Amino acid sequence: MAKTKVTFFCQNCGAPSAKWIGKCPSCDEWNTYVEEVVHKETKNDRLQLFSGNKNPKASNKSILLQDVGLQDFPRIAVPGKELTRVLGGGIVPGSLVLFGGEPGIGKSTLMLQLALRLKNLKILYVSGEESEQQIKMRAERIGVTTDNCFILQETNTQNIFQQIVEIEPQLVILDSIQTLHTSYIESSPGSVSQVRECAAEFLRFAKETNTPVFMIGHITKEGSLAGPKVLEHMVDTVLQFEGDRNHVYRLLRATKNRFGSTNEMGIYEMNGDGLREVLNPSEILITNRDTPTSGVAISATMEGNRPMLIETQALVSSAAYGTPQRSSTGFDLRRLSMLLAVLEKRCGFKLGVKDVFINIAGGIRVEDPGIDLALVCAILSSNEDIPIPQDVCFAGEVGLTGEIRPVNRIEQRISEAEKLGFSKIILSSYNLKGINVNSYKIKILSASKMEEVFSLIFG
Repeated sequence: MAKTKVTFFCQNCGAPSAKWIGKCPSCDEWNTYVEEVVHKETKNDRLQLFSGNKNPKASNKSILLQDVGLQDFPRIAVPGKELTRVLGGGIVPGSLVLFGGEPGIGKSTLMLQLALRLKNLKILYVSGEESEQQIKMRAERIGVTTDNCFILQETNTQNIFQQIVEIEPQLVILDSIQTLHTSYIESSPGSVSQVRECAAEFLRFAKETNTPVFMIGHITKEGSLAGPKVLEHMVDTVLQFEGDRNHVYRLLRATKNRFGSTNEMGIYEMNGDGLREVLNPSEILITNRDTPTSGVAISATMEGNRPMLIETQALVSSAAYGTPQRSSTGFDLRRLSMLLAVLEKRCGFKLGVKDVFINIAGGIRVEDPGIDLALVCAILSSNEDIPIPQDVCFAGEVGLTGEIRPVNRIEQRISEAEKLGFSKIILSSYNLKGINVNSYKIKILSASKMEEVFSLIFG
């Protein structure tokens, strides 16, 4: 007979407790413990639905590291360069991928596009939120057809595994993990214990059958993935879909990836017929202007191995209400405060009594310190109301002493600026080592101090 017991779980981190306590000892949050009934199954309760494993379990005996045999599992090719780049080269067989983002950002659309475009694979799309008719309407809007995509509207994991045994899919997509529930735990879907147990069941399925599984996850109002933190530790890859509702562009980043880099970024454009890949983001992130405008500077930045040019905008005005305001969109506000302090302390510009507003055009967020130089020049351009020439771009990090520090992958940044038709690029003098300046058509200017940059731009 199966046994039941009552356990309290923290809704923030998932830590269990035999009794209710006010403060969680693991995450220090208050009033997060909720009572849940846990159904303990016996050995005969749980059926081994997916037998005939392609990747059988290894022996529990310890072996030497050099005696471990490696199996070559080629990655599954993904149609489209953006998702392939973020995943690290394709889908790894047996991997468990968690895909999160804001409501309405396009998570289900991107996963359905993936299911419809993988025409050579048998795919099972499990939906716990939408009906088959809703998914069919979205598929017709996307305009891609396939004969190998099965749709299942189900939330019970045991019924899902029964369908998996019948269909034998090569890829499983779950929309979403918060709507699923298992019969072995008597709690509502979306609770900590249900999310953890359902994810554990599909983790065992993925590893034992070597079948990749994509799980769509909800996020909280703070922007983090809903459910226990252990959910992110269990999966192999965590993808985050970001974007602004007021912009059509969506950013796909990997916050965790056991099979590739977490520095890559994919850019999509939301259209009426689905998500379109943006292969050259530099052209869409730079505004075409007929006349130069003060407060605008172009920076050559890097997202992983991908160079692109972005437009940094600044507005400096007198503080109308006594206390100066500092506002930043797409850039770290604390780093902006540091750059303003450097301009005032090292360069003598009195910006402490003025409002400063910063914006990265296109609705993207940049963490590359290589845009510091462009941002500082945009601030001074707005402060002095002197436009920066439109054929000039920047690549450099600003240090606390006012020096221009070198940035990485400078040759790729220079090549991207040259490809888009810029005639000059200003960078750190330390980046000139090992670069053949004569091999580029673009004119390369260098500086080691902020004062040298000001003289190059403003005279």
